[in-house]
Amino acid sequence: MKKTVFVGAATAIITPLTKDGIDFESFGRLIDFQINEGIAAIVVTGTTGEASTLTDEEHKAAIKFCVDRVGGKVPVIAGTGSNDTSYSIELTKYACEVGVDAVLLVTPYYNKATQKGLIESFSAVADAASKPCILYNVPSRTGCNILPATVAKLAEHPNIVAIKEASGNISQIAELAALCGDKIDIYSGNDDQIVPILSLGGVGVISVLSNIMPKATQQMCDDFLQGRVAEAREAQLKLLPLVNALFCEVNPIPAKAACAAMGFGENYLRLPLTKMEEANEAKLLSLMKEQKLI
Repeated sequence: MKKTVFVGAATAIITPLTKDGIDFESFGRLIDFQINEGIAAIVVTGTTGEASTLTDEEHKAAIKFCVDRVGGKVPVIAGTGSNDTSYSIELTKYACEVGVDAVLLVTPYYNKATQKGLIESFSAVADAASKPCILYNVPSRTGCNILPATVAKLAEHPNIVAIKEASGNISQIAELAALCGDKIDIYSGNDDQIVPILSLGGVGVISVLSNIMPKATQQMCDDFLQGRVAEAREAQLKLLPLVNALFCEVNPIPAKAACAAMGFGENYLRLPLTKMEEANEAKLLSLMKEQKLI
């Protein structure tokens, strides 16, 4: 059986930005907050980290800064996937060299791929990686879905150890679990499906919610995995309104607003992303006040 990268909640961390670039001071404080609140791992330069509009230099700088700031306290996973396999290979090699514990590889977007293409592309990146690789299935954003049989084939690669499943399709995830068994770890990629995916044998979540509630998100996972199923279910349902507010507009628009409200940088996004609509932001902040986050 392959080594598990982490168990519980990993934060798909935002990248605090200003008009001049990455706000490393705020980024560092947010990383410290995550560790102090007991998060299991940190995922840098993913979807929530606005990797798609970071320059190559910023992307690499964010990865290295996160690795250095974390200092080995928890695993760091870097988003290094791309719709250009050669670029993904280059970025993956860099991330491994600067000390990440694993990389997260999103399915190719825009040009997409056949299932054969997915196997060949992910395998090429995994061949080049010196650290474990986590597949990332989010067809709503990429237009490309990794089928369970494809995951089972990729799970034969020694460097491909897990998948972040954000398809939202519980039936597909059940089929994936049935086909792969213990050959690959499954992480929820949706905060409203943490407990359902854990019930199918998942080992945790790569979370947006945990940017602002790391302790509660980790606790939900701990409760389920330690047999306190009723408590985990209660937390999942109780936090559903806040989760929905965090996804009422395209991620990470609400997450950025939420983190800014907690003092972790400006509410600044790069186009084509724009700030939350006022009514949506008011509802989000109201729910955060109920949780005593602000």
